[in-house]
Amino acid sequence: MKVVLASRSPRRRELLEQIGVEYEVIDIDIDESWNGVEFAEDYVCRIARGKARAGKSLVNNSLPIIAADTAVVLDGHILGKAESKDDAIAMLWQLSGKTHEVLSAVTVINSDEQTKLSISKVTFKSLSKKEIENYCSSDEPIGKAGGYAIQGKAAVFIERLEGSYSGVMGLPLYETQQLLLKIV
Repeated sequence: MKVVLASRSPRRRELLEQIGVEYEVIDIDIDESWNGVEFAEDYVCRIARGKARAGKSLVNNSLPIIAADTAVVLDGHILGKAESKDDAIAMLWQLSGKTHEVLSAVTVINSDEQTKLSISKVTFKSLSKKEIENYCSSDEPIGKAGGYAIQGKAAVFIERLEGSYSGVMGLPLYETQQLLLKIV
């Protein structure tokens, strides 16, 4: 099966390759802002649907469209993507020694539109100032939800994971496969 991936994320490409899904990539750009009131679950589903719909509007073929969105949520508040080293440092301080949720929604549009949501719980160890500064001196946390990449150097921060590793990376493979099986 071949799909169109409406995402710039190299991690999402890697994850699709991992499960043997052929894809072509289209670059989409939508407003991903959170209004601060919307429930996190509703937000990630809305953004995944918005990305898929934007992708569908750009494609002139009948291939299914896949899009996803991931958010790191602490105490009901979405942390967003780290845009700078200072952002990443602030986010990691907030996550240090705590359990947070990672919500990852995936939408597939073919003859109809379906979205599935994965919710994982990630517990960080208590981080030292040096650990945070060393990690944030790399470019790895920039552009990442919550200011970290589970598949990268931040893996050593994670004391416990309950849920989907691939969902925390950015594309929940179980949910993705469930949606793809419906369109085969």
